[in-house]
Amino acid sequence: MVKIEHTIFALPFAFLGAFLAVRGLPNLRQIGWIVLAMIGARSAAMAFNRLVDLPFDARNPRTANRALPRKQLSKGFVILFIAISSAVLVFAAAMLNPLSLKLSPLALGIIFFYSFTKRITWFAHMFLGISLACAPIGAWIALKGTLSAAPLVLGLAVALWVAGFDIIYACQDVEFDRKESLFSVPKRFGIRAALWISVILHLIMLGILACLFVQEGIGYIGFSGLILVGLLLAYEHSLVRPKDLSRANTAFFTINGWISILLCVTTAIDILWNGPK
Repeated sequence: MVKIEHTIFALPFAFLGAFLAVRGLPNLRQIGWIVLAMIGARSAAMAFNRLVDLPFDARNPRTANRALPRKQLSKGFVILFIAISSAVLVFAAAMLNPLSLKLSPLALGIIFFYSFTKRITWFAHMFLGISLACAPIGAWIALKGTLSAAPLVLGLAVALWVAGFDIIYACQDVEFDRKESLFSVPKRFGIRAALWISVILHLIMLGILACLFVQEGIGYIGFSGLILVGLLLAYEHSLVRPKDLSRANTAFFTINGWISILLCVTTAIDILWNGPK
């Protein structure tokens, strides 16, 4: 029910926000509580999404084999799991600093609200991006105890990246969305236009990250990683065609997992190599 592949998307960006915040390596205590907060947040978010979407998942051939539709888990268990996961996030936030604790209910509200957006707006993909953008922003707050422009810019880049690849993923469900009166960019504009919108979002994302790297004094190692990310995104888009979405899962899971890890590792190495700006 909670896919490790999805957590891989967000966790490296949380670490990236942490590296930028301290301009170095956080201590083991900070890393531990950030990881625990991420586990709680992602577990709560994905379980809540599965619970809320159960009626649709049961009718969608692509999702009918998930745990809840197959009754491998009960609704009561999932509700309890969500409550415990949410409590883990709040507890981990409390162990980091007071501002993290105060903002933890807001983070939960954002990630839970996403599950309802596909019922009301084709902008739902961006709400998913905003949910994952909480990772780097939250990590920055966890270490600094304050908020500034840098994590917000990084969060915007993450939101655009996630929205872009979620649009690709949503192309698989166009007919189902039409049947169930759900909203998505592919349904609203068609698959061909949706794929181009995804390209545009990813190009903007790369531009935003380049500007952030310049502002934060990131050097050639970080920019080398950013160039590789651009190449991976180009490859991701080459895998999908309006009439051939058979490799959409590869584009969604595998490549985006590598993108987040690559960007985090190269930027972290650059920061550790060059020291404070």
